[in-house]
Amino acid sequence: MQEGGDGVIGLGTIINVALILAGGLVGTVGGRLFTPHVQETLMKATGLSVLFVGLSGALAGMLSLGKDGALVSGGSMLIVASFAAGALVGELVDLDGKFERLGIWLKERTGSAGDPAFVNAFVTASLTVCIGAMAIVGSIQDGLTGDWSTLALKGALDALIVCVMTASMGRGCIFSALPVGVFQGSITLLARLIQPLMTAEALANLSLVGSILIFCVGVNLIWEKTFKTANMLPAVVFAVVLAFV
Repeated sequence: MQEGGDGVIGLGTIINVALILAGGLVGTVGGRLFTPHVQETLMKATGLSVLFVGLSGALAGMLSLGKDGALVSGGSMLIVASFAAGALVGELVDLDGKFERLGIWLKERTGSAGDPAFVNAFVTASLTVCIGAMAIVGSIQDGLTGDWSTLALKGALDALIVCVMTASMGRGCIFSALPVGVFQGSITLLARLIQPLMTAEALANLSLVGSILIFCVGVNLIWEKTFKTANMLPAVVFAVVLAFV
């Protein structure tokens, strides 16, 4: 670790991961107190909440006030181009399959072979807490100055989300801390290289596409396996690239 302007560089990701683990442990204890029927209802409620979080972020990115005060929609071509290209790359690379194989590996290594929901819980929670502009902006701040405040706030939100998800879906959600640590830690280390790419327009594009991906996660929680959300993750990269076209 290095000393930054406001603190220890990398501390933000450590706090974020620790809060996810804490939320998951609380959710594990709480989940044991619920009947399967209550757990299913809680999962649907979580899905509905995640769905509207994604929807509100997407609408905030697409809608603006015109000169006459009327709402104007934009970003349609960005969405179509990003998701078409991103889904194509994701399918060719099979990111969804790789996520599931990682989940299976973790399931075997953690003695969770008897938990049939482990892999789905891990993949769903990981996609929910990894996607979004907050993770990238916070990691860049952490990497450049040691300012961990954004990632600490994200960690508090993640802890609540993972707590509820773990209570309804099982302990596989706790292990979403692993991809969060790797993803945000990598961005923190590469912050000086990534920062010039994160212009205001690039961040707006990333936030819009990321919010739609979160919406897809919410849909999957209510209607299982509707989208292969992991295979659409490259759409975020194309959204950033399109900011410079």
